[in-house]
Amino acid sequence: MRGRAAHAGRAATAIAIATAILVAAPVISIVSLALQPATDVWHDLINYVLPAALLDTALLLVGVGALTLLVGAGTAWVISRHDFPGRGMLLWLMPLPLAIPTYLAAYVYADLFEPLGLVHRTLAIWLPLRDALGHLPNLRSLPGAIFVIGLVLYPYVYLSARATFQVQSAEFAEAATTLGAGRWTVFWRVSLPMARPALAVGVALVALETLNDIGASEYLGIRTLTVSIFTTWLNRGSLAGAAQLACLMLAIVAGLIAMERYGRRNANAEFSAESPHVRQRTPLSGARAWIAFAVCALPVLIGFVVPLFYLAHQALGRGLLANFDPLLWRHTFHSFAYAALATLMALMLALATTIAHRFRPDPLRYLAMSTAQAGYALPGLVIALGLLTPVLAVDSALSAVATWTGLSLPGLILVGSGTAVVIAYTIRFLAVPVGMIKAGFDSIPRDYDESARTVGAGQAVMLRQIYLPLLRPAMLGAVIIMFVDCLKELPATLLLRPLNVETLSTSIYQFASRGNFEDGALAALLIIAASIGPVVWLTRFSEVPSGPA
Repeated sequence: MRGRAAHAGRAATAIAIATAILVAAPVISIVSLALQPATDVWHDLINYVLPAALLDTALLLVGVGALTLLVGAGTAWVISRHDFPGRGMLLWLMPLPLAIPTYLAAYVYADLFEPLGLVHRTLAIWLPLRDALGHLPNLRSLPGAIFVIGLVLYPYVYLSARATFQVQSAEFAEAATTLGAGRWTVFWRVSLPMARPALAVGVALVALETLNDIGASEYLGIRTLTVSIFTTWLNRGSLAGAAQLACLMLAIVAGLIAMERYGRRNANAEFSAESPHVRQRTPLSGARAWIAFAVCALPVLIGFVVPLFYLAHQALGRGLLANFDPLLWRHTFHSFAYAALATLMALMLALATTIAHRFRPDPLRYLAMSTAQAGYALPGLVIALGLLTPVLAVDSALSAVATWTGLSLPGLILVGSGTAVVIAYTIRFLAVPVGMIKAGFDSIPRDYDESARTVGAGQAVMLRQIYLPLLRPAMLGAVIIMFVDCLKELPATLLLRPLNVETLSTSIYQFASRGNFEDGALAALLIIAASIGPVVWLTRFSEVPSGPA
């Protein structure tokens, strides 16, 4: 029994180390590629591409971060601190923009605000058509990209800020009130500084998602670093130049992570008050209640309701349901198959990684688990670029073995079969199951382990009879969230999918590239429909009852 248990522990450790190597492989590959000379390309990049790409990327990150901070923290504070009619409905609606991929929102709003689009024709009711054109905002611009991306990604800040506002001790606010501070002073001087760690986490996630975006930025005409890597690789044909740009992006990612760590430093010290109690929500009525409702409803309207209704209108108006394209079934199958395989693979790797750390929490296993979570910080485009060399090397090795043994292979095994897409999804979103299962393990007292060992239970028995039953909710949540993240992923899918294979996200991208995005409305609705469930699931457990005053 002890021998089998020790073998299981060693196997979990070996898988954990292999998982860490798998996640680190794209980064190592990119650094290796970047060391190759690409002087001709760099001359053009430095003179014509890089300055604008770095400036646009920096401005986009700052703009989207500021907008999401304003909207996310503001609405979280209003909902957490006040009671007003419609608040219960808004609790469910506020996170729903997460179900809209940024590239879908960009396609929708660019279509709405283009000449002779819905907004232009609406303005033309009161103004001459030519004059109405002058009042249209230019969505294909940096402010337009900040507006679209920010109002889709604000829920990252909203969810993290609200989770903190709900449990902040009332004692600090009450002390400030007794000293004469008003409601806004309490917000700016007490509530907001105490929420700094949560806000840093939310803004960091927004920045990483913005950096990962390629569909919205490219469609709205913003030459970000991500778009530049894409064009350098595919249009200029320089893998080394793209890898060198990717190294710059990795430096930005490292900077964002460092800022997030700095932003939530001393996080535990701010909740050290003895016997804290949660503040009671302030009831609002009349005009204040309407203003509070409007402030919270407007981001939902822009980030979720408008894109959803626009897509539904296009799908019905163009007869996409009546004239259902059979190819959509194939695209849906590819999307679901890739997402399901990656989710299953990530779940198994995450279980092994966290179990290895649970059985023996030493620095080696902690490092393996931390590395496994680092993939979420890597943009999908960087992972795709970094995976290219390793998967081709494995394919070459398999081909050599097949030649040596006299077997025949159909061609590229990993790249040609879409396995690379599954591997890229696994690396990119492995942090979701690792983080959630790790949190599940943290909620299981170590006393359970000691009690099981005293009755002679081995690690396999503990895993089967204690850990897995208690971890089931965390595993279910991880499966749902990761599956939907995989469905929405565009950059890695776009670059690694096999020839003549489309998924829902890439088929929408193809429609948008050809200038008839509306014909992909039904595929877009399928992605949104699949995403709504997990977002609602996240919301379900987020409400904390208002405590006594």
